[in-house]
Amino acid sequence: MDFTLYWFMFPVSIGVATCAMLSGIGGAALFTPIFVLLFPILGPEYVLASTFAAISTALLTQTFGFISGFIGYYRRRMIDFDLAIRFIKISAPVAIIGALVAHIVHDAILIAAYAMLVFVLAIGMLFLRRQQASRPNFDAPTPRPKFSARDFALTGLGAFLTGMVSVGIGEVIVSRLTKRGVPVGTAAATSVAIVMFTILLATVTLVTQLVRDGGIGAVPWNLICYEIPGVAIGGQLGPRLQGFISQRSMERAIGVLFVLLAVAMMTVAMKKFGVL
Repeated sequence: MDFTLYWFMFPVSIGVATCAMLSGIGGAALFTPIFVLLFPILGPEYVLASTFAAISTALLTQTFGFISGFIGYYRRRMIDFDLAIRFIKISAPVAIIGALVAHIVHDAILIAAYAMLVFVLAIGMLFLRRQQASRPNFDAPTPRPKFSARDFALTGLGAFLTGMVSVGIGEVIVSRLTKRGVPVGTAAATSVAIVMFTILLATVTLVTQLVRDGGIGAVPWNLICYEIPGVAIGGQLGPRLQGFISQRSMERAIGVLFVLLAVAMMTVAMKKFGVL
């Protein structure tokens, strides 16, 4: 392995993890298209072995970023653990099922599923979410939110898709929490805790399958060695910046980016299907 090949992913990982911590989305939602879209443009030596390998690597990297972000939010005492546990009981086991399914699904289907999912998420971020205060009062008392069966059903769907295509749980959780009246800062922090525990189990499942099929060398260590310190730094920067950047502005920016990614990823999927 050439351990100088992916040096540029260190600063990229810092930026991705910072955005993920600020918005509550999963960093893998951005890493996966980087691996699938950007790396082939850079040259054949940068391309990962498969879409499954890209998803596994993205979630593995995201795990370290969210562990770092979890520590940052924990130190600021912004996480509602009682609330987080209610969602983790559903999201964690379902994410494992999604990871098992990903291993047997064709690359083109995984990419198309990612494209459709991020397009739906983009629509939600751009048009459906309610306006939130740009600097929430983290110390203000908050009534205990009430959640419906629909909230938990969507959580299960998001967890399954996260295990399968690396996107879903963080984006669903943030919208459910803020919709039920949880302050933006608490929602982002609690989302990070939920996503961390969920993707941790999904990642173990994915990487285990990757190593089982291709050995320890199937894991792109020369890429991960730059991403892990990058997301660890970004995971600390995000919580420190929380409240200083408008949540709505962040959502809109990511929504526009998701639309572009959806179009690009669907184009790749169509080429793999032989349609283009």
